[in-house]
Amino acid sequence: MIDTEPQRTRTSSAAAGRLTSLAGWSLIVIAVLHTLVFVPQAPWGDWIGGSLRTAEPDMESVAIFWALPGGIVVPGLLAGLLIIKAGRRREPLHVGIAAVLFLWCSGCIWLAGPSGFMFFYVTVGFLAAASIAARRASKRAGQS
Repeated sequence: MIDTEPQRTRTSSAAAGRLTSLAGWSLIVIAVLHTLVFVPQAPWGDWIGGSLRTAEPDMESVAIFWALPGGIVVPGLLAGLLIIKAGRRREPLHVGIAAVLFLWCSGCIWLAGPSGFMFFYVTVGFLAAASIAARRASKRAGQS
C-alpha cells in the first residue's frame, strides 16, 4: 500500500459557502419545477411499452422524453446535491463553472427564446457571487 498525505482542500468564507449552497438548491428547484411542468404530459405507459424504440415514434412523445428522464432533471438534481455538499464544506467552485453555465443558458435562450432556461441565471448569479466572496476572503486572509 502506498502512503500518501491527505489532500488538503482549499476552503473559503462562510458567505461563499452559503452562496454556493444556494446555487445548488437553485438547481434542485429548477429540476423539480421542470418535472412538475412536464410530468402531466408524459406518456409513461407508452414509453414502458416500447413506443420510443419503434420505427416511427411520436415526435411529441420523444420531445417529452428528452424533457424529463432523458433531459436535465436527473443531472440537475445530482449537480445540485454536489454543489450543496461543496458549499457546506466551504469548498469554492471555479468561476468557470458559472461562466460555462451562463454561456449554455444564453445559447439555449437564443435558440428557444425566453423560457425556463432563464432560471439558470439565478444559479449563475449565486456561483459568481460565491466566487467573488471567496476571492475577497482569500485576499483578506493573505493580508492578515
